[in-house]
Amino acid sequence: MYGWKRMIDKLSKSIGSKKMLTLLVALTMILASASGGTLAWLESRTSTVVNTFTYGMIDISLAETDTGKDGDDNPNTNLYEMGLGQAIAKDPTVTVEAGSEDCWLFVKVDESANFADFMEYDMADGWQALAQGDGVYYRKVDSAQLPQDFPVLKDHVVNMKETTTLQQLAALTSADYPTLTITAYAVQRDSSITEISTPANAWQIMQLQLEAPVH
Repeated sequence: MYGWKRMIDKLSKSIGSKKMLTLLVALTMILASASGGTLAWLESRTSTVVNTFTYGMIDISLAETDTGKDGDDNPNTNLYEMGLGQAIAKDPTVTVEAGSEDCWLFVKVDESANFADFMEYDMADGWQALAQGDGVYYRKVDSAQLPQDFPVLKDHVVNMKETTTLQQLAALTSADYPTLTITAYAVQRDSSITEISTPANAWQIMQLQLEAPVH
């Protein structure tokens, strides 16, 4: 497998004077349940990290509605009450900002080992599972003069499973609350450049970036 530097060199040679790759790794949003008296769903996200390698621009963000239940006026840290059989309103949405290049837009959904014991969800319309990535979904986004919003979850909900029992919830501790991590990524799209012509190729480039050592 090429190192990231070698991949960039290869891209540079293949692109010539054309637009080069711009890659933006957006944010990670971690959602976890919490308990004590009542069971709650807690989430947070990191700040946006932008990695720009060459000319071109892709700007994305991931956010959701502030419930106001945690009292911090921050839409990135929300608290939700949970109950048996409940549909929990959750509206994580990826925004591709106006003027961004044509891109492959990805979301990676990571579940804790016990998440499926308690909750379930469906992806919103338009997302396709990427065979080459576990829990990775993608969509094709064209450049536009206005921001474009793409919901992550179908009907903006995460559902408590009907099979979940009060005994199961009561047995949870801070060490084993189920978690759901959603990360958004975008890679420039250009059918004339082999390395970014398909979502599989673009995701491979993203993986090379994620695996590259931090200096």
